Amino acid sequence: MLLLNLSAQDLLTLDSRRRMVPHLAERWRKFREFEASETERSAWAESLICLAKDLVAAGRGNVQMVVECAVTADEDLKGGSPRLVDVVLVGRHPLKDRPSVQLVELKRWSTVTRVEKAIADLIYVEGLAKPKRHPALQLGEYYEAFISEKGPYGSLKIECSGFTYLHNATEESVRPLIDVDAPMGVCAQVYTGDRRQQLLTDLQNHFAADGGAFQAEQLLQGIGVRNTPLLDAMVWSRGTDTVFTLRGRQKKAADQILETAAKVLPSPQQPALVPDERRLVFLVTGGAGTGKSAIGLQIKAELEAAGRTVNYASGSRAFNAAMQEHVGVGDKEFKETFTYFSSYVTTPEPLIDVLICDEAHRLRDRSTNQYWPPEKQGTRPQVDELLDASRLTVFFLDEGQVVRPNEVGTVDLIREAAERRGARVVQCGLREQFRCGGSDAYVRWVHALLGLSGDLPEQWTPDGLMHVEVVDTPEALEEIILGEAGAGASARMVAGYCWPWTEPLGKEKRLEPDVRIGDWHRPWNAKSDTFCANGAPPSSRWSVHKEGIGQIGCVYTAQGLEWDWCGVIMGDDMVRRDGRWVFRRGKETGKSAEGVKRVRVPGSLDPKVKAASVGDEEFARLIRHAYHVLMTRASRAAVLYSTDEETREYLKALVGETQIHGLRPTRESLSKHLAPPKKGRKKRKDDLRLF
Repeated sequence: MLLLNLSAQDLLTLDSRRRMVPHLAERWRKFREFEASETERSAWAESLICLAKDLVAAGRGNVQMVVECAVTADEDLKGGSPRLVDVVLVGRHPLKDRPSVQLVELKRWSTVTRVEKAIADLIYVEGLAKPKRHPALQLGEYYEAFISEKGPYGSLKIECSGFTYLHNATEESVRPLIDVDAPMGVCAQVYTGDRRQQLLTDLQNHFAADGGAFQAEQLLQGIGVRNTPLLDAMVWSRGTDTVFTLRGRQKKAADQILETAAKVLPSPQQPALVPDERRLVFLVTGGAGTGKSAIGLQIKAELEAAGRTVNYASGSRAFNAAMQEHVGVGDKEFKETFTYFSSYVTTPEPLIDVLICDEAHRLRDRSTNQYWPPEKQGTRPQVDELLDASRLTVFFLDEGQVVRPNEVGTVDLIREAAERRGARVVQCGLREQFRCGGSDAYVRWVHALLGLSGDLPEQWTPDGLMHVEVVDTPEALEEIILGEAGAGASARMVAGYCWPWTEPLGKEKRLEPDVRIGDWHRPWNAKSDTFCANGAPPSSRWSVHKEGIGQIGCVYTAQGLEWDWCGVIMGDDMVRRDGRWVFRRGKETGKSAEGVKRVRVPGSLDPKVKAASVGDEEFARLIRHAYHVLMTRASRAAVLYSTDEETREYLKALVGETQIHGLRPTRESLSKHLAPPKKGRKKRKDDLRLF
């Protein structure tokens, strides 16, 4: 948990917009499930601003302020008293090349007296009835947990200490806190209003002036706010280890599935005399970025390590192809375990032990393909084929990501099909948000913007986890994306399906620049299974191949994937008019002699969505869902552009002015700059472990 992660100068910028306290209060309510008190709000407004101003005055305005930060990743936020540090200051040590961290307790106390004459462990605070512990004792406990192996930095060497800041007090008025009999240690330092100059000097000694965005990223990953992008994790591990860690509800869901599999499935080493014929179905639901695929890939690895046969089916060609092309490199057996929902028209013999169905909201009514002969076409509901293929079936789904009219996967559909077979259904819900840099605020903002939640859209409040900006031209969007990609970040451009999509042309397989906005023309990603002209990668590799940066992806090639930066082009299929969204169906011209089409009527040209059989309400729903997918592909920063001027102005009003200096992430802060795990020996399947 944390409420805010911004540099001191950016926090002051946010406060100048009168958005800091409302943002903190909303994050507090989300994590703690109750409202922040007026005392808490006024403390944020006063103490945080005072500390931020002091950092700026010391020339350390780039130091990161992580507000209300959990000490470790496993803090219980719902029960007991979670250990939350008021502020963790994070930067780089000025003399040693390592992170420098200060744990800070902010107190608005003005007068303190001691409880016992001999020691100052307990003190009375003016205005409070009960005695309080000396804040250094509390900080000391936080410190021990923070620097432990379970702390956010693990075994990494850091410089760490702590202090208490009472900006309303004088040395004399809080003498018991600083007397010779007060607690001592690395967290015993106390600063008061009349010791401000000493604080400024010490801040300069603790932190270099160039800031701590990179070191703060390490902290965020350590406490579980940031997760390694899924595909990166699997590419680094080559499918045997994972470098992400399941947390909270993710871990509970995975443990439950693994424990159930151990009870129901026969042991590969010692088959049961009387086979257990029970069938089980797990339904794991959760929004985009809640870790569904991470759970699926983790349980696949662990079940295979235990000798089970496991297939991983998906309705996303882009996701499956990326896994096969990049994770299963050179491993035919591994690649063959990644399949599609339509792969089970014929029930396998013997049955698979476990079938994991990711993105099950993309289930079709039937398994059909225009290239299959009649005898291979599915005749039963696709969900029945999947349930009949294994003893234990795991479905991961999010009904809010349906983007095609023939996608029928719902909780009710799966539950009813399982019950027809007498299978026991176990349902798990995920809530923690790991996509979009862990910024649940950004996900809520997108829902409200697109009209998916019923909430009125409000101006975006920067939270230090996710960056949003709106640009005036496609050239400006491309310049940002190419610049960040050139600096080492993962980045892609995507767009609504509002332009024709031409097959590669000629023997050289030239890509036609179909996406045309004024004088700016770019191609969609290649409709090809092989490389095209100028090294353009096949569609299966567009999302990660370095030559894919110059092409535009759509919802079908982006779903299930993510990048540090994502440039999103909204077309004329969804425009703002008279205070509401208007959804448009487009038309295209006939083919030219070269086989090229152009836009005749601006709007959606998605052949799956624009069909006359799709009613207006369903059409609007699918367009909203498509842009929801596109806008949530970024893990650090989203750059938005609309081809419609009125819509563009609406987006700019909601996002607000982009600060050149503040509130925009620097390239060094991206997780791509965190080195991947060191390669060691190839792990055997019976040597699996979690990182």
